[in-house]
Amino acid sequence: MNDYVEIKRLHGTDTQLYQLVAPLVMNPAVLKQNNNYPFRTSDRFEWLIAQSDERILGFIPIEHKASSNVINNYYIANRDADLLSLLIQEAIRVFPAQTLTAVAFRDDEEVFLRAGFTTEKRWTLYVKMKKEPAYAK
Repeated sequence: MNDYVEIKRLHGTDTQLYQLVAPLVMNPAVLKQNNNYPFRTSDRFEWLIAQSDERILGFIPIEHKASSNVINNYYIANRDADLLSLLIQEAIRVFPAQTLTAVAFRDDEEVFLRAGFTTEKRWTLYVKMKKEPAYAK
């Protein structure tokens, strides 16, 4: 990971979001890493985007649902665990009083565990994890 990484927080329909992530979410190699699931967004999403210089290194979309905020279909260049950890910590910082749920790649389970998530369910390729709020609302 580069020494300086800027993390941008963008609303799910912000035009800047489309400009930054479109080259990645339409890239066949990125889609393959995401098991060919498409990336999606709407008014219910916030995105955390890691950028160094002009290069997008990864992103975590967070969907606001009634019971929690859900991390799903994220992308991290070169599967960089340090960068994933940085983005997870930012998500925890941004939503400290809300439950975070993650549908994570099984290979990333340890990174989420180190960030305070607990494992709730395992599938073949993914694991459902949860982090309760640091303090009550």
